Amino acid sequence: MTTPDVSGRPAPAGRPYRLALVGGGPRATYALERLSATIDRLGPGQGLEVRVFERTGEFGAGLAHSPSQARTSYLNRIGSQVSFAADETVAGAGPLRPVAERPTLHEWCRRRFESTGHPDFDLAPEDWPKRYVHGLALRDMFDAFAADLRRHPGADLHLHQAEVVEIESSDDGLTVVTADGERHPADEVLLLTGHSYHDPERSRSGRRLARCAAFGGALHVAHPYPMDRELGLDRCGPEAVVGCAGMGLTAIDTILHLTEGRGGRFEPVPGDGLVYRPSGAEPAGIVAFSGSGLFTFARPDNHKPSDGSGDHRGTFLTHEAVRQLRANVGSPYPGGEDERQPQLDFEKDVLPLVILEMAHLHYVTLLGPGAAMPLTQRVMPDYLAFLSGTLASGAGRDCLLVRLDAAVDQVTEVLDSVLRGTRTAAEAQALVSWPVRDVLLHWTRVVFGADAEPAVRHCLDREQPPKLALDGRTSPSALDTAVTANRFSWDDAVSPVGPQPGPQRFRRAVRQFMDRDQRWARQGNRLNPHKAASDGVWRDLRSVISYAVDDAGLTAASQRIFLNRYARHHNRLANGAAPEIMAKIVALIDHGLLDVGAGPEARVRPDEPTGRVVVDGPHTGFVRPVDVLVDARMHAFDPRADVLPLYRNLLASGTVRLWRNASADGEDFMPGGLELSPNFHPVRADGSIESRITVLGVPSEGARSFLLSALRPNSDHYVMRDTVTWLNGFWGTLEAAAG
Repeated sequence: MTTPDVSGRPAPAGRPYRLALVGGGPRATYALERLSATIDRLGPGQGLEVRVFERTGEFGAGLAHSPSQARTSYLNRIGSQVSFAADETVAGAGPLRPVAERPTLHEWCRRRFESTGHPDFDLAPEDWPKRYVHGLALRDMFDAFAADLRRHPGADLHLHQAEVVEIESSDDGLTVVTADGERHPADEVLLLTGHSYHDPERSRSGRRLARCAAFGGALHVAHPYPMDRELGLDRCGPEAVVGCAGMGLTAIDTILHLTEGRGGRFEPVPGDGLVYRPSGAEPAGIVAFSGSGLFTFARPDNHKPSDGSGDHRGTFLTHEAVRQLRANVGSPYPGGEDERQPQLDFEKDVLPLVILEMAHLHYVTLLGPGAAMPLTQRVMPDYLAFLSGTLASGAGRDCLLVRLDAAVDQVTEVLDSVLRGTRTAAEAQALVSWPVRDVLLHWTRVVFGADAEPAVRHCLDREQPPKLALDGRTSPSALDTAVTANRFSWDDAVSPVGPQPGPQRFRRAVRQFMDRDQRWARQGNRLNPHKAASDGVWRDLRSVISYAVDDAGLTAASQRIFLNRYARHHNRLANGAAPEIMAKIVALIDHGLLDVGAGPEARVRPDEPTGRVVVDGPHTGFVRPVDVLVDARMHAFDPRADVLPLYRNLLASGTVRLWRNASADGEDFMPGGLELSPNFHPVRADGSIESRITVLGVPSEGARSFLLSALRPNSDHYVMRDTVTWLNGFWGTLEAAAG
């Protein structure tokens, strides 16, 4: 139970109000944008002193987005979907800057290209920028917002390249303590620290990697950034075999830095694809391994409007559906002042809706809008029964697909009869209510491409079997050419490569899937049924999933499973790199430099007979010694394991406490994030709220999910909504102090 803060934040007496921003990365850029845009709210005679602390000195960007980072690392979002300032979609965010002063990253790049001619800035709206380019833009925008703040005679801004290690609190105010011993008094602190990584000695998996490396005399790299220092030639040269623990975005950055970043080149080959030309400075080999044995899947080319108007809105997976599930099947949490909403079980209550939404969107993308209504109507009785809790219990995660699959069977049987000529389109139309001709032409476009449609249309017009026009054609997007195929499967979606007997067969299966996955991605998020389902549900409807999961929306046991399993599915399905980046990974596999033969559930272990540390693939029989072991995984926030001392010290002093999901069944789960009030103030160890401190972003992981995101324009983005929540409290304090 928490108790409200009764003292509030202190009001300045005859001096400027002292605001400290701890962390000078992207969220500091967004906060400075809003602060400078609203600085005229500073009353007559009032002063404001702002201090920004950034340990790297990379103000505006921070370490993860540093302009000096490897040139081989890319964003996994297109330039037109990244911004730096509030816009009209964010309620209560005014006053807004003129449009020219709040460019998207794409618009910023176009301006920079016009002034420099540098090819890295020569980007179209749908292109994927290099990450250092985003860092340059962040720094530039931070500088512009800083200058805007300083124009006000009552505002002063100081930048400190220093690491904050403690925030001391007393009745008289706060003190920001830096690693060099400096102490800065503050009336209010905004924590914007972003992402860190775990101290290997403070986490079980980190200790295991470190001890295995030490056994075999291998170099252990606990965190690969900054890569020019952590992965330099002096640490892993051409003679070394590098083990890369992880196959997500950090691992991809690591692999490209060790290859292309060492002077290797990727050249196009006739037809499609790339070939790798080594420089000789690469490591002798790179062994990539993870629990799944797979890299994140390629992000599809974006064919949706950048303003969000084309995002999938959800037919079955909606906020209202989650509310109905809570009311009808949720587990009640016992009362008192800490009474919560009924909790759900993700796998039993939410996953069936996720799978239904993916399958429905998959088939509507494959068959077209003409098939949407009959498919929706067929599944609706079971869907409504599921929401009410009256569908037969224990039916399983696919319980809502039975009627949908039957409806798809009927649609494709009709289409197949028209294709083969056993019925004319007119005869088929007399049997069904949906538009046979439109659905067949849509299916043709999706599977065979737009150039096949006129030939099929010609056959239909002459009542000839359209199959005649399609014989011998292949699908340019690697879809199955049988109209009864291309079925949705949750198992295939999350585990597209099954167990294989031997490393070589697993490598070949991974390579085949990655080629198919890239072709799906090139078809885009509105035309390819597989990518539309993943992108439309796990990205466009991420807020609905968060609504079901966040703030103890799941039981403690279910949240643990969600974070360990389904958050990883999200990362693979919808948070991967661009197709052109994954084409480079494929080229490295083809070259033999990158080895993915370890397969699922691979691990490192000490090999007693050789005295080496090896990567061991239990399902493929893979064993290979490594000389360097890189932990290339993104670590969940946990102050108990963090390599930096700030949050450990705040936890020890009782200034913050960990968020706890306590369920009615008596099980507790503490993911690692901090417990915060609705206005993002930390709850102290004694249950009181420290309203003089506000925490935004990653440290609230656990109670909230999907927090690693750059600001997106025209989408009422949560990053800016959170910033505005802080800003409203900030101005409320100053205006109350002014009387």
